[in-house]
Amino acid sequence: MNIKELNPDSSPRAAFGARLRSAREARGWTQDELAERTEYSSQHISAVETGRKPPTLRFARSTDRAFGGGDAFERAWRELRHGALLEGFQEYVGYEGRAVEIRLYEIGIIPGLLQTPEYAQVLANSAVQRGAITTEYAAERVAFLAERQAALERARPPMVFVVMDESCIRRRVGGPEIMAAQLERLAEFAARPNTVLQVAPFDIGERRPFDLPVNLLTLPDRAVVAYAESQMRGHLDRESPSVLPMLTAYHQLQAEALSQATSVAMIGELRRGTP
Repeated sequence: MNIKELNPDSSPRAAFGARLRSAREARGWTQDELAERTEYSSQHISAVETGRKPPTLRFARSTDRAFGGGDAFERAWRELRHGALLEGFQEYVGYEGRAVEIRLYEIGIIPGLLQTPEYAQVLANSAVQRGAITTEYAAERVAFLAERQAALERARPPMVFVVMDESCIRRRVGGPEIMAAQLERLAEFAARPNTVLQVAPFDIGERRPFDLPVNLLTLPDRAVVAYAESQMRGHLDRESPSVLPMLTAYHQLQAEALSQATSVAMIGELRRGTP
């Protein structure tokens, strides 16, 4: 039999497939025998094992039942889906959960950690309508964001510095009610003792040091991690020679942005102007 060699390091999908094949072979089952236990075809099993077909949540749960309980494959599926957001993002979230300082810069949309569930759902639904993601993945994306937000509500929360381009608060997302609630959430965020919220106005012009969103994390050992992304790729950087200049640029951005008081006043004016 010609058995395709698997490289689990080549992609999250390949890692899932290799794990499935290993678990099946450890029990001495053929693909046909696993198919009978999961109510999928042997062709489907083969396609998932070789990475030609992505697993679904239903498939992962069915596989867990076939192997005798537990949720190993469901957890592997969730890791795969979350990792598929953008390269490097899953690792970034691990650092985010233990950072002592978080610095964010966003363009066009409210930063995820500050989004209301309704605002996040509108963005996810829009991606579904464009065919970029499935309905199931949209629900996972919103749930995952809620988990990230909850992880910051700890006994000793991190300091969170947020600079938003003015486009973030002026771009209407989801209609007047959703946008009004989102702007109110921003004002509440700014009132916390461990947060600083600033708006970088349009007239900052060429003095804006970043053209893409940036995330900077200070870890308990004072090491700084940077994460930046484009439309299709994310990049996590832990090297000081390249990260520290980004931290300097962030401080320069804060100096050019509106003060928190002025930023909150601008947000309040927009909120009052929302029917």
